[in-house]
Amino acid sequence: MKFRVTAVALGAAAAALLAASPAAAQTTASKYDHKDPYKSGCAGSSWVVKTGKIKSRANGTVGTIQLWWSAKCKTNWVRVKVPTNAWGSINVYSNKKYDRFVFKKGNGGTHWGNMIEANNVCAWGGAAIQWGNGRGGQNGQGSTAKACR
Repeated sequence: MKFRVTAVALGAAAAALLAASPAAAQTTASKYDHKDPYKSGCAGSSWVVKTGKIKSRANGTVGTIQLWWSAKCKTNWVRVKVPTNAWGSINVYSNKKYDRFVFKKGNGGTHWGNMIEANNVCAWGGAAIQWGNGRGGQNGQGSTAKACR
């Protein structure tokens, strides 16, 4: 009985020390996390690494989704091409973090989200859109496959 209490107390103390350790801390944010790839200058050294379709159950393919990579900034972001009257959200994910960006209709139907640092990890993207009243099939979603760098 006494041994069990001591082991639990030692286990809790070790867990507290590990949690306070810098090595156990979560990944720190990159200076480019949650920033616009074009305003930051990261888009200049970028290319598309994965593509996918945005589909509506009622209307078939209604747009495209692309996962972009910047070699200069070691970041990923997602760009979509959708109908000009569509609005929605763009998500970029990695093994360590994510960013969600909400866009309004317009901009010729081309929208992009913010970046996340994604060096030496896998990243992927997702998007959800609506147009009209969003009912009766006036919505769609899509994703990209994972890209690992």
